[in-house]
Formats: sequence, C-alpha cells, structure tokens
Amino acid sequence: MRIGVLGTGGMADALATHWVRAGHQVTIGGRDVRKAERLATRIGGGGVKPAGLRAAAEFGEVVLAALPFGVGADVAGDLRAVLEGKVLLDCSNPVGSGFRLLTEGGRSAAQRLAAAAPEAQVVKAFNLCHEDVWRMRPPVFDGRPLAVPVCGDEETAVERVRVLVRDAGCTPVAGGGLERAGLLEATAALFIALWVGEGADAQAIAPPLAYAAGPSHQDATSGAAVHRRRF
Repeated sequence: MRIGVLGTGGMADALATHWVRAGHQVTIGGRDVRKAERLATRIGGGGVKPAGLRAAAEFGEVVLAALPFGVGADVAGDLRAVLEGKVLLDCSNPVGSGFRLLTEGGRSAAQRLAAAAPEAQVVKAFNLCHEDVWRMRPPVFDGRPLAVPVCGDEETAVERVRVLVRDAGCTPVAGGGLERAGLLEATAALFIALWVGEGADAQAIAPPLAYAAGPSHQDATSGAAVHRRRF
C-alpha cells in the first residue's frame, strides 16, 4: 500500500515505522522538508522517502494526518483537491489545558477534516494511546494485542485502515461511522485526565467482556423463570 504521512512528529514516526517494516511504501511529508528527511533516515529502509506535504498527499492511497488539532483541518483544506478519493486517516486528539475537550459542543476533529476535504474518505483511529505505545513491537499487554477502534463511513476505507492496524501488531475494532469519532476523542480526553491527572489505571474502569452486559444477572433471571415454569 502507498501511504503518505503528513507530519514529522512522534505519531508519524511510530506508525510509519510499523508500516515500512510491514512492507508498505511510505512518503513522509513535512512543512519543513529537512525534518521529513531526518525522520525518513531514522526509520530507514528502502520503503520510505521524504517530501513536502503536497507530494506526500499525492503519493498516498492512504494519507495519515499526524498533525496537531487545528493544523490538520487547515492542511486538509489546502490539499483538498489532492486528497479527493483518498483515505484520510486522523489520529489527532483535540485535548487542551486541564484535559479539556476542545471540540466540546461542536464537530469532532475527524469531522472537521471531512469538512475541509469533503471528497476524501476520513477514518478515525490510533488516537487512544501515547506515541510510545505505538512504538512497541508489537503493542501486546498480558498476551493480548492492543485493540484499536476504527470509525468511518466508507467500508473500503475502513478496511484499508484495519489492515494498517493489524500491520502495527494490533487488533482492529469496529467503532461505527464517522459521527462516533467524537466519542473516541472524548474517551481520549477522559483517559488522559485519569492517567496524567489522577495517576489512575484507566483500563480498570471497564469490566471484562463477560460481565459488560450483565450475563450473570440475565442467567439468574432466566433460571428463575425456568424454575417457576417447572414448579
């Protein structure tokens, strides 16, 4: 797969490294091409090359917007003609000071990208973890690969991102349409507040799947009903 990466920061580094190792062709695009050159050199291998933002967007079948919130929509707007028909992958988190969700009451960061580049197929993923988690080879905890929710409206676009999730050593999870991307962004704001602000284990706030829908309660109710019918 041809992947264009917009940005030269930590997320661009971590994800592009996985994808180059998986055999994808990656072009790193930076506003400062020298930073793109340094990142491409650090990743290494014949599957990665540096370029400017436009050239990276032109190259990719999938284009990762690894840019700060606010910058991403501006860049997508500038490149809207180039992004037409491409998968535009958003991994940003619109979280401000005090762990505040910057989009509260408005469109999600992913929806803003979609508005800026309306002919692109926007997908939200890779936003729930720090960049160092994505650097792991692979991100596996207690023998279980990290699950990555994926939100998007176009099934072909979502499937391409699922492939990239697997190539990062993770398990894709259906997150619904793009309208649910805001839920992922709000979840990230909550988790960051718990991890950084409170020093809490955010993973501990959810019960195991077997208990999530209350099957023990349902089994007890079902058993009582059978008992009444028999006696």
